[in-house]
Amino acid sequence: MPTKIIQQGAEAIISIKNNQITKDRIKKSYRIKIIDDKLRKQRTKSESKIINKLAKTINVPKIIETEENKIIMQHIKGKKLSEHLDSLKNQASICKQIGKQIAILHDNDIIHGDLTTSNIILANKNKKIYFIDFGLAFHSHRIEDKAVDLHLLRQALEAKHFKRWERLFKWVLQGYKSRDKPAVLNQLTIVESRGRYKKH
Repeated sequence: MPTKIIQQGAEAIISIKNNQITKDRIKKSYRIKIIDDKLRKQRTKSESKIINKLAKTINVPKIIETEENKIIMQHIKGKKLSEHLDSLKNQASICKQIGKQIAILHDNDIIHGDLTTSNIILANKNKKIYFIDFGLAFHSHRIEDKAVDLHLLRQALEAKHFKRWERLFKWVLQGYKSRDKPAVLNQLTIVESRGRYKKH
């Protein structure tokens, strides 16, 4: 089976071969080569460590191998929620599941950094949700960072699922609340009020 490129972004090329996903970080010609090599190596190592840590608590692709600038991982066959969430009948339970998983993520002091429905897959096999793409993820115990992580998801839902985003996000927060997160949710209100203030 030949290698097939399925996504090419600013940071990495994602390809698939033999039911395995390869994430290959792109060289940046505008950076000094030594600095670029170091940064790509550090970010690849960091992402791999975060995914391996989370694999014990939430659904993420299993890492098969990590090279200097490359991560080879399990391919999760399923529906990308950015394309399918609006048509699914069990939206409430899926969104609550998303909220619970994000709460576990935050319990581990990990911030995803790019929480969108493009980075969440509903697996065909077990009907569970899987989080992907931890390229912007980082460790933080700060309540503000966790609130901003949720706020980014809210914005992503509003942009991609604009007809139902309020209901979808309400269900996400219900799932998140189930793990008792009053401080983060209080801070989310403050973050959202700042966003509203900037628009006016």
